[in-house]
Amino acid sequence: MDYEKIFADAIEAIKNEGRYRVFADIKRKRGDFPRATRYEGSDNTRTITVWCSNDYLGMGQHSSVLSAMHEALDETGAGAGGTRNIGGTNHYHVLLEKELSDLHGKEEALLFTSGYISNEATLSTLGKLLPGCIIYSDALNHASMIQGIRNSGAERRIFRHNDLEHLEELLQADDPTAPKLIAFESVYSMDGDIAPIEEICDLADKYQAMTYLDEVHAVGMYGPRGGGISERDGLADRITVIEGTLGKAFGIMGGYITASKQLIDVIRSYASGFIFTTALSPVLAAGALASVKHLKASALERDSQQERAENLKSRMRQAGLPLMESESHIVPLFVGDPVLCKTVSDILLDEYCIYVQPINYPTVPKGKERLRFTPGPDHNDAMMDALIEALLDVWTRLGLKKMVA
Repeated sequence: MDYEKIFADAIEAIKNEGRYRVFADIKRKRGDFPRATRYEGSDNTRTITVWCSNDYLGMGQHSSVLSAMHEALDETGAGAGGTRNIGGTNHYHVLLEKELSDLHGKEEALLFTSGYISNEATLSTLGKLLPGCIIYSDALNHASMIQGIRNSGAERRIFRHNDLEHLEELLQADDPTAPKLIAFESVYSMDGDIAPIEEICDLADKYQAMTYLDEVHAVGMYGPRGGGISERDGLADRITVIEGTLGKAFGIMGGYITASKQLIDVIRSYASGFIFTTALSPVLAAGALASVKHLKASALERDSQQERAENLKSRMRQAGLPLMESESHIVPLFVGDPVLCKTVSDILLDEYCIYVQPINYPTVPKGKERLRFTPGPDHNDAMMDALIEALLDVWTRLGLKKMVA
């Protein structure tokens, strides 16, 4: 059997669909966010402006975060040295988990190596442990949540995105005595819309279901202390499990869940994705700890980011560009074709030194391809002027539609 041909054919199929992904080789510039150096071969480099980073607030560059990481590196060395069970629990992990549980008003928290792993490990474990469990999943949930639900072996029901009537229809149709879990996100990162959290909690109460809320695109960004949409809306106490990431607004790496002491203990004791994984480096934990503490006390970064996002949306509307309206900090611009989406991205990067990644299937449905902008506090007016000018030129050159399909 020609294994290499099978692999080559698989790649060719993706290329033919126009969704083959090419990674930009960049190095962020400390103290000059959102600027970065792009490497185009061994000797050729250019300075670019990054418009698609998930480091929404620039906390990966913040002086308090960098200082904390330098200090932890000098204190502890580089790695954790093992799994959390075998020599890998560093004091910084303990401090960070306490800080995160406090952020969400929960009894305890548990760290994972990524937000993907925290979703997959927790959902798969809960589904396995609850006999006869039925999991109700929003149709636009992240791939990590979908994978966790599949791996749980539990029965699953998919409800139409943010559709409360459909969710209730599914809940009504099932055995009222069966354990139930409703899994959804607060901010959906591709469209930028927000879940009706209170109404979902009302349904969960009515049908005696647990709730699992992914706040990865909202922690640090919303609420008086950065606890997410559930904190902003005063609903955190009604959520069974709040999951978040340290790799977006907090600017570092890692994922976590917060919940009751008993639930955290059962995930800690049963989830393979936690038990058998080397712990986060204490250096990362120290940086995340400093970032969480800072954003609990400072709204400056949040307020500035929201202003910048609204400013960019306004400029796109005025320019007649096909902005996909969102109620959050996400700024999606509709293209509707995978090949054209990548072409736009390539031209922006190669000719204008503007980096925004094309978003194609399977991240979004076919025909809904887009560019996804994430303006931050340090994207100034001059950068926005240059971006709009470049977009208008590319849209005209390629004959792209200015209406959202």
